[in-house]
Amino acid sequence: MIEILVLYYSQSGHVSNMAEHIARGVETVEGCSAKLRTVPEISTVCEAVEDTIPQQGHLYVSHDDLKHCDGLALGSPTRFGNMAAPLKYFIDKSSDIWLSGSLIGKPAGVFTSTGSLHGGQESTLLSMMLPLMHHGMMILGLPYSESTLMTTTDGGTPYGASHLAGHNNDRTLSEQEAQLCHALGKRIANTAKALGS
Repeated sequence: MIEILVLYYSQSGHVSNMAEHIARGVETVEGCSAKLRTVPEISTVCEAVEDTIPQQGHLYVSHDDLKHCDGLALGSPTRFGNMAAPLKYFIDKSSDIWLSGSLIGKPAGVFTSTGSLHGGQESTLLSMMLPLMHHGMMILGLPYSESTLMTTTDGGTPYGASHLAGHNNDRTLSEQEAQLCHALGKRIANTAKALGS
């Protein structure tokens, strides 16, 4: 079974919802499964101490989850045009995985959510790609053969799936945004499957 890790950080639930749609896309591909994982909060003043299992939602990611995946979907809300600190903190601690070379040649895609339409979706997606490229991963976007990219009026970019949450975080995932999340998961899974054969 080919396993795609859907790793994300979500504060208001939008990125978590996207992750679940991406996982559904992964699981439409025969022989592929999705593993949903998140990262704990961090403190700005000291090392945060979290229980090993979150009170709700998906489990926290381990280095082994990342090291042994066959593909990766990485998601974060936008923070000033960049990924959120908790996700970056986890990635910054992945040098053991980088040294092992275990992610080299594996497919990866990225996804994000913002409060405003021009709130840094594309720069956040691009910033998440950088460490994945250092890990030697193959970066996948969304091609314009996904016709929804041409008609969406909210989220969706060729760099990865995105969502417009609204300035009050009150907009749910639109049908088009959900379709693009699904397409991203399916694309990563199909690529991992092709590479594994």
